[in-house]
Amino acid sequence: MDEKIRTELEAAAFRRLVEHFRQRTDVQNIDVMNLAGFCRNCLSKWYRAAAEERGIEMSYDEAREIVYGMPYEDWKAQHQPEATEEQKAAFHASQASRH
Repeated sequence: MDEKIRTELEAAAFRRLVEHFRQRTDVQNIDVMNLAGFCRNCLSKWYRAAAEERGIEMSYDEAREIVYGMPYEDWKAQHQPEATEEQKAAFHASQASRH
C-alpha cells in the first residue's frame, strides 16, 4: 500500500472515530479514559499537535470544537454530568498505575 492510500485510510478511520464519539454522547470522557487511556480531549490535543507540526496555528478550543462538533462548553452543558465517586476513583487508580 502506498503512503497516500495509507494516509487516506487513516484519515477515514479518524473521521469515523470522531463521528462515533459525537453520536455516543452517553459515553463519558472519564469512562473512556478509565478503559482506554484516552478520550475526546486527548484526540483534540493530538489534532492540534498535528496541525502545529504542519505550521497551522490552532487553539485547543478550536481543536475540541472539531472533535466534539460544537464548542466544548456547549457539549459539556448538554451531555456531561458530574463524574461519580466511582468514576473518579477509577480514574485516579488508572493514572497511578501508569506512573
